Amino acid sequence: MTKPLMAKATAVWLVDNTTIGFKQIADFCGLHELEIQGIADGDVAAGVKGFDPVANNQLTQDEIDKAEKDPLHKLKLKYNAAAVGEEKRRGPRYTPLSKRQDRPASILWLVKFHPELTDAQVSKLIGTTKPTIQAIRERTHWNIQNIQPIDPVALGLCKQSELDAAVQKAAQKRAAEGAVMSDDERRRLVSTEQSLSDPAEPKIPSSISGLETFTLTGDPRDEEDENEKPVDADSFFNLPENNDDEDEDEQP
Repeated sequence: MTKPLMAKATAVWLVDNTTIGFKQIADFCGLHELEIQGIADGDVAAGVKGFDPVANNQLTQDEIDKAEKDPLHKLKLKYNAAAVGEEKRRGPRYTPLSKRQDRPASILWLVKFHPELTDAQVSKLIGTTKPTIQAIRERTHWNIQNIQPIDPVALGLCKQSELDAAVQKAAQKRAAEGAVMSDDERRRLVSTEQSLSDPAEPKIPSSISGLETFTLTGDPRDEEDENEKPVDADSFFNLPENNDDEDEDEQP
């Protein structure tokens, strides 16, 4: 094993009970430094109970003391022969029931701020399906009018390190294909803190929803006028005369 069991809970305990730097805790727990900052601020892992690595035989007190004295010291996981080969098995990401309703908001955030990510990458990050991603990309999702983009890291659906790795991989792939990121896409690559502080997008009132593509056409009366042929003045005054008088003379 390269990181402790219950890494996030261990990070919570280290933040609450030690003076070890955020970078040191992040390296030890396999998390991103911004996640540790979020734990300290109360924005990440809210309600998670700390997991004591010393009492659970994963870290020694001497290691903690060294790390507190030396900001450059890297914490070393205590060797446990019984834990060798017990790496977590690869498989589909499990999303708790309490967070599944937040997945559409995270998908919209990734589609908006990281359009270079493929559907497969978004699905792997959040643990969702490709039809859902496609529906949000095309804005055909049944609840699209009420979805606001939220950073998946802030919601705890993925790690900042995983998001950074996916974005970097997508950028390298685009560079290899010869595609260059536009200025607009580059401006949309913002940090977690900045995206959370952005104002909410305006919603379209339900009374006029569906009229986004409504356009005004010409007056139908104009078409009727075009179909009517103009009357020539000469032909109008040269109409055949009434022959009623001749008919009366011919009667016996």
